[in-house]
Amino acid sequence: MTLQTVVYELNGAVATIRLNRPDALNALSSQLGNDLRSAITNAIADRARSIIITGEGRAFCAGGDLREMQAIGQAENRIEAFLDAPLKELHELIKLIRNTPIPFVAAVNGICAGAGVNLALACDIIISADDAAFRQAFVRIGLSPDCGGTFALPRVVGEKLAAELLMTGDSITADHAASIGMINRVVPAADLPTEAAELALKLASGPTAAIGRIKRMLNQSFSNDLDAQLALEAECQLESGRSNDFREGVTAFFEKRPAHFSGS
Repeated sequence: MTLQTVVYELNGAVATIRLNRPDALNALSSQLGNDLRSAITNAIADRARSIIITGEGRAFCAGGDLREMQAIGQAENRIEAFLDAPLKELHELIKLIRNTPIPFVAAVNGICAGAGVNLALACDIIISADDAAFRQAFVRIGLSPDCGGTFALPRVVGEKLAAELLMTGDSITADHAASIGMINRVVPAADLPTEAAELALKLASGPTAAIGRIKRMLNQSFSNDLDAQLALEAECQLESGRSNDFREGVTAFFEKRPAHFSGS
């Protein structure tokens, strides 16, 4: 696997993917989107049981690559050309993250703007450095949001706060983002890699097949009515009840020892 704009590492059951365009603040180019998707696919093939996404340098991701947008627009003589096929590919990336039954941890360092915020929101858990800042910057250049921002943000902060963040494009601190439920926790910047790795290892050591089902149920919980969600819970619990991890969990409970889950 040749990756030009991300760094991929596998440590045991934890895969770490670092966006690696630091000179461009890890802006989402077509190449970066393709490399990120390839790295995730590789993590799945490597049987990673959790995945960390983070950024190199002083940014997690500054959003879409405006220089590439301009270049593609000029080449095709359509200013909106980047917002056609390249954007569809980024949206496929967001769907891949949401539909992959592996827990994703976003470790947000520094600048996190536009599509970068929505990439983080696509992950299951977000840990942020205390010096990070979040900005839904689309409106500042006359664009409406992409990469699932209008889907994810109101679900975590509510419609009114989402409207304010999306319509003003104002920057908020990591502490503010945590206080409104946009992210899970804030840690000192120097501790971010360790904290993210510890959380990812905890998830990877858990019953990851059951965690994957939790992710599936959460994905459907806002569109299902109660009857449909209860039916889905019954279906997923039946699948989990047939698993090796459930047998191990019950055995460990009665033997008064930690469970050793295999993800099967």
